[in-house]
Amino acid sequence: MKILLCVLSNDNFIHYFPLGIAYLASVLRDNKHSVTIYNQDVHHYSEEHLTKYLDNHKFDLVAVGAISGYYPYRRLLKVAEAINKSINRPFFLLGGHMPSASPEYFLEKTKADCVIVGEAELTILRLLSDLENKKPTDKILLGELVSNLDAIPFPAYNMFMIEYYRLQRFPNINNNEFSMSVITGRGCNFKCTFCFRLTPGIRLRSIDSIVAEIKFLKAKYNISYIDFADDLTFASKQRTTELCEAFIKHDLNIKWRCEGRLNYTDLDILRLAKRAGCVFINYGIEALDDKVLANMKKALTVSQIINGVEATIKAEISPGLNVIFGNIGDNKETIKKAVEFLVKYDDGSQVRTIRPVTPYPGCELFKTAQERRLIIDAADFYENKHVNSDLITCNFTELSDQEFYSCLYRANFELLHNYYKNKIYSTEKQLKQLYIEKNINFRGWRHQ
Repeated sequence: MKILLCVLSNDNFIHYFPLGIAYLASVLRDNKHSVTIYNQDVHHYSEEHLTKYLDNHKFDLVAVGAISGYYPYRRLLKVAEAINKSINRPFFLLGGHMPSASPEYFLEKTKADCVIVGEAELTILRLLSDLENKKPTDKILLGELVSNLDAIPFPAYNMFMIEYYRLQRFPNINNNEFSMSVITGRGCNFKCTFCFRLTPGIRLRSIDSIVAEIKFLKAKYNISYIDFADDLTFASKQRTTELCEAFIKHDLNIKWRCEGRLNYTDLDILRLAKRAGCVFINYGIEALDDKVLANMKKALTVSQIINGVEATIKAEISPGLNVIFGNIGDNKETIKKAVEFLVKYDDGSQVRTIRPVTPYPGCELFKTAQERRLIIDAADFYENKHVNSDLITCNFTELSDQEFYSCLYRANFELLHNYYKNKIYSTEKQLKQLYIEKNINFRGWRHQ
């Protein structure tokens, strides 16, 4: 069958490589389907362009995927309208994290023909078979989990403009280095209240498969920096050790960033990761108060957080410090502790601010919001409450909304002031190196 896979734009200059679509394209192609990628992300096509494209090209199915968030939601509705306007409208399939949490709502809102809830690689093949054989299809299909991730072919890299995607910048990447996103597994072992997961647990790719993919990316596209775009790369101390030892054994000679867990880190593992090329570990810290951490079922303590971050810095790896505010138990004191922590351990590798917690549909916190009558349903969430990720969706604290915003204002003013103050200091250092030490390697401020 002829299939169009749409990659949505979020209006960034450089978008992240669409791994989910790329895996789907690879599976479909291997099963003898004709696949075309519609890159709204790369070309910033208007929705009118999509309608005309569908009018002028005949497809059997068009598939659109979207992650959760206020901006992807608005974009998805515009793209759905464009598809439905086409005189050659194909079978319209929805997928991705956002529709999976509220499939009935998104079917009604987008007028799509079907939603695949969860992973789509196996389920879409059954759907296409039913369509080919003119069998009736359900409007909501529960995606079949891929138990053996090695059985999926590598993403269909040659169907995408890698020269564009490899320009994505990550912490501690040099101007002359190219990056690409890779996954080492799917899922997470933890149950944080603000996170939506369709299935429990984690499934891991074999290390041989990961190494083979990185070698391919290096040889084919000159990739020298890997973004491990997992929910959780450091799935255990044993897994992290095996992964790092394999990178060293195979002499991959790459830089990489990943998603870490502070209860799975110690100085020995971090030093091994540094030897293996790790330059940045993103940590979901979320709060610097033990009661708040317990309320969100983070399975972390403040002492674990501090010890793990200090060990990361000691191993000469940049830590990504993610904190949210507004969880159950948060107050003026808890955000003050968070700001003090972020300022103390900021190494300048990223701008770090604090956002309010968002109870996305499907997560435990969303159900809590409904129980407290802070939100009605998915429609209320997307249409009325979640209008911007930096504004309050639901207030779970005892603070008034005005007090809540005042806390965020003061916290982020201090964090941004600290970031730019450090930038001024580093710029002053460059000035001294240039004019006092006569640094002949300086290339001009426009190259910074």
